[in-house]
Amino acid sequence: MAISFNIEAELRTDLGKGASRRLRHTEKFPAVVYGTGKDPVSITLDHKKFLHSLENEAFYSHILTLSIGGKDEQVILKDLQRHPARIAIMHADFLRVSATEKLHLRVPLHFINAEECPGAKEGGLVTHSITEIEVACLPKDLPEFLEVDLASLELDHSVHMSDIIVPAGVELVELSHGEAHDQPVASVHMPRGGSDEDEDAAAPEAAEEGGEEGGEEPAAE
Repeated sequence: MAISFNIEAELRTDLGKGASRRLRHTEKFPAVVYGTGKDPVSITLDHKKFLHSLENEAFYSHILTLSIGGKDEQVILKDLQRHPARIAIMHADFLRVSATEKLHLRVPLHFINAEECPGAKEGGLVTHSITEIEVACLPKDLPEFLEVDLASLELDHSVHMSDIIVPAGVELVELSHGEAHDQPVASVHMPRGGSDEDEDAAAPEAAEEGGEEGGEEPAAE
């Protein structure tokens, strides 16, 4: 079942820092909608409802329906300003969507089969270099997320951006800049400190060295 997000907004005519401050005291916050050749529109959003929407990962990479005064617009969340010290949204930017214009948007990466890969079975630790990636596509092709299959990842090897299978019509923006931008997204290596066997082998040597030092008689005064 496809996920959809509908956001109710009000037009905002009282602008400025003071007005925004007063707005936040009423459990609302300011935002703006722009793009597709139309004039920017200042709006007001309900803070509690918006925070609830942000709890869903898909909200950040979906086409959203923004209802302003009874008129719906298709938008994406382009920017979000959070309070530096508490859980509060200070401002949001929405970009209007055109069916004929490509979007540039970051989507999350979902890593699968990490525990089944050869490197993990040998005791290696799988690490993720990035957790989201920028894509370019038409709105109808926008993926909710991209899967990264680690099933064949061997010890001391990496999976790169070019290994990600993307749907038709979707382009990875970083790869469009050339092969030098084909960054690793996940890798598997032995944990630092070595294996338990290495530690056991080193223990007797340490004990012997300690015994020799401890066995020396003090020099006569």
